[in-house]
Amino acid sequence: MHAMLGSQTGEHQDASVRSEMSLFDRNADPALDELTELAAVLCNADYAFIGWTDFNRLWFKSRFGFRATEQPRATTACQWMLEKGEPLLITDASKDPRFPPGGIPLAGAEPCLSFAGAPLMSGDQEPVGTLAVLARQPGQFRPEHMTLLEILGRQVVTRLELYKRIRVQEQAQRLRQRVERALAVERTFVAATLDSIPALLAVLDTAGRVVRLNEPCMRLTGLSLADSVGQPFVDEFLEAGDRAWVSDRLRDAAAGQVSGPHETSWRAKGGRARRVSWTLRPLQGPSGEIQYLIVSGQDVTEQREVEQALLSSEARYRDVVENSLGFVFTCTMEGRLTSLNAFTAETLGYRAEALVGRSVTELTDAAGAAVFQDCLNTLESEEEWQGTLRLRRSDGVFRRIACRSRRMELPGEKAFVLNHGMDVTEQYEAQEALHLATRQRELILESVDDGIFGLDMNGKVTFINEAGARTLGYAAAELVGGDLHMLIHHSHADGTPYSKSTSPLLQALRRCEPARMRDEIFWRKDGSAIHVEYSANPLVEEGQVCGMVVAFQDIGERRRLERMKDEFISTVSHELRTPLTALRASLGLIQSGALDKRPEKQRQMIELAIGNCDRLIRLVNDILDFEGAEKGQMPLNREPAEPVDLLRRATDVAHSAATEARIGFRIDANAAPVYADSERVMQVLNELVTNAIKFSPPDTTIRLSAKNGEGGAPGAREVVFAVEDQGRGIAPAQLKRIFERFQQGDASDTRELGGTGLGLALCRSIVEQHGGRIWAESELGKGSKFLFTLPAASGPGPA
Repeated sequence: MHAMLGSQTGEHQDASVRSEMSLFDRNADPALDELTELAAVLCNADYAFIGWTDFNRLWFKSRFGFRATEQPRATTACQWMLEKGEPLLITDASKDPRFPPGGIPLAGAEPCLSFAGAPLMSGDQEPVGTLAVLARQPGQFRPEHMTLLEILGRQVVTRLELYKRIRVQEQAQRLRQRVERALAVERTFVAATLDSIPALLAVLDTAGRVVRLNEPCMRLTGLSLADSVGQPFVDEFLEAGDRAWVSDRLRDAAAGQVSGPHETSWRAKGGRARRVSWTLRPLQGPSGEIQYLIVSGQDVTEQREVEQALLSSEARYRDVVENSLGFVFTCTMEGRLTSLNAFTAETLGYRAEALVGRSVTELTDAAGAAVFQDCLNTLESEEEWQGTLRLRRSDGVFRRIACRSRRMELPGEKAFVLNHGMDVTEQYEAQEALHLATRQRELILESVDDGIFGLDMNGKVTFINEAGARTLGYAAAELVGGDLHMLIHHSHADGTPYSKSTSPLLQALRRCEPARMRDEIFWRKDGSAIHVEYSANPLVEEGQVCGMVVAFQDIGERRRLERMKDEFISTVSHELRTPLTALRASLGLIQSGALDKRPEKQRQMIELAIGNCDRLIRLVNDILDFEGAEKGQMPLNREPAEPVDLLRRATDVAHSAATEARIGFRIDANAAPVYADSERVMQVLNELVTNAIKFSPPDTTIRLSAKNGEGGAPGAREVVFAVEDQGRGIAPAQLKRIFERFQQGDASDTRELGGTGLGLALCRSIVEQHGGRIWAESELGKGSKFLFTLPAASGPGPA
């Protein structure tokens, strides 16, 4: 039972890995088909396939020599290979009790007696499928074919991993589109919230210019949003006598101070002035900086007229007060209620007579009591006080009341306090909702790794998230307010000017339509260009386009991965096909008997075939050694070794090639013994000497040297080896990356002189694993010098 549960758990894990890599996609993949055909050709197999398994079936993703798409898993040899997760070689299935006497069944093909397969392992070493070859005859495959299948299997997995990365990028793009839709919904929500507030509400920037007005504010002033945006608040709303001190309050608010309530005359529709009681509050951004100033107010013209009427007629006073839709109440200078209108009592959930005689502080909390006490203290020396009180209803719910309190002194009566207020609870909650909505927008912008910025209709940047500013090399504040085209979109990739009239982004802005570019150039602050993919969508407010939101992504990494894939496939395909073609031609001539009477020519063809076999072996060894070195799995057998012996061995190995190329050697070694793996060091020296022979003209000398490091002083901790030729040299731009994978001194070298581009990269891995360094020095036309260091045997070595 435990074994069965373990098997089911493993199957579920394998299924999860296969699902993550989308292995059950039935569509043909030309790249995998090429690898399958290559496996069949190299192994001289009748059939080959790449397959994925589920609980009871084997699916053929790619196949060679047959047409079936699936087969029961229990009838396949893959069942036994995946059970252990190890390669499987079957030389004669007729003698294997696991299979029928006729051979291994294969759907749509004849039974096979020979089988070789390698499991396809994911990054976490879970088997996800198999690469296998089959032949009708027994004994068709050998262990070297297993090594080849393992190499090709890793290429299959590499391609699957590439597909996985591409899918992740596509998912990120879909997430970005959802964020764009969320931003549009959020802006619509903010606009609807502002317009639903009955209070007057104006959003200003930190310079005091209008950014947004809600509907009640536009009705009062007669201004439209298009006419008011960007205009100074004090000039458009206030009378000349109030502009100076209100400008001071705006500067204080921009510094983070809350002020108000204030009461001033606002210019209203039709030229009439209206009295408005308003407060000024700064709105902070996610980093604590002040982003906007919020002006919220109430039209108190009628209330002020009521107050004037109160002073002229008690009867009129009582009638107006009782019918007022605002808070009107009086209290003693000690804060005890003496009268209140019906609206005040009903709003607080009491009868008026139940409140007369009670202290106002009984209707608030401790903080509210302190505020009201400050009101009474102020009225001892001043005539008026303005502020906000939190009054508790009979059901325990608090209401926020914006109050204006005046000390009244009527002839023959004791001084008292006349209080007039407006219930601003909904206004306050709306401000909180606006702040929350703004904060949500900021969090959405900062939650994505892609850059997002906004443009106004003039192409000016209105906002940008931190990821976008970081990608472009700017601080966000450096971009906001700037001309986008001049900052990041001014030139093509070749440096020629990019006209505003031909810019797809600005064209979409002018036409008020979406735009999407798969490959475009943006310029960073340091002058470097980055390849980006972007999408732009119009920003609509009140049915009119007021700007555009642009989301972009740096696609440089994606392009680099695609180039690496193409280079690797091209290089390995060439390096495999070239010697195989020559090998096949040589053996074909021998087999045909055409050279039976020409033994000298037949010997040349055999030597050519052997040479190409050696070339294939070197290619496979390079790939295997490089992979082991990259994973840190290359074992080192370190022991003291004489540098001069290593250099002589290197020249002995290359003697035949050097003699044929008419090139001589010169050895100059005066160094202490090194503590290293001699065979691995010989790999490095052989690679460097072979390269020197390739790129050296005839009748020149290659100089090999070894000397103590640190100026050649005795007792140095390292020894410096050098291989110097008199060839054509290496360009400075290629010299910087010559030790990277798939790199050679000239792009044509790969075809003319052969090689995978892994040799120098493998040298670097070997030297660095010894704790040394490797580098190259070169000047065009004067040759190249490759140097590397190894620890001296007298210096500190590994235990």
